[in-house]
Amino acid sequence: MPAARHRRIAADIQRRIAAGEWRPGQDLPSRAELAAELGVNPQTVRLAYVLLRRAGVLAGEERRAVYVAHPPAMRTLTDADADWPFASETTDTRSRPATVELAERLGVRVGAVLQHEAVECLDPGGRSAMLMESWWRGRRRPHAAFSAEVGAVALEEGQAHALGLLVDTLAFRVVRTRFDHVGRPLETADLLLPMDRWLIRLALGQP
Repeated sequence: MPAARHRRIAADIQRRIAAGEWRPGQDLPSRAELAAELGVNPQTVRLAYVLLRRAGVLAGEERRAVYVAHPPAMRTLTDADADWPFASETTDTRSRPATVELAERLGVRVGAVLQHEAVECLDPGGRSAMLMESWWRGRRRPHAAFSAEVGAVALEEGQAHALGLLVDTLAFRVVRTRFDHVGRPLETADLLLPMDRWLIRLALGQP
């Protein structure tokens, strides 16, 4: 029965990962390669990979290579204001007009020109682990405190592609706002974290 077969294959992949055959960050064989090894249809392997991606065991895009996800302990957010400890890539620095939401978060008028930065944060294996977009007015200034609010959002196409996930996959959205010493907002950011890869324990400052 195909449904039972793809679950058995998924369990076998997990066993092989636990045995050290594939390590965190390492690509698994393609669907065709593993199907040939196991003597099954590539569609059965695809279903096993989908199941393991949803469980957080594997990561990667639907039509590209999948790889062993890093363990959750390496992806625990304890401080939304901390510097990212691994490599990162700045992907966009174009200024943007303030939307209604951003104007409210920063205390500026709608349409005001905001500085903007989009950063792709990479995990220890060099894969995308978090997307961060920041907005601020004028020049960046040192902050005295921050706040963070955690919610959920469905990923848009560009976000999903960068994180190796399907469009509309749910992700944590941490809205981080930095304040000066009298509580005025200086900068706000959206941190997007795939739910199947992260635990969140926030240490919050007081604005």
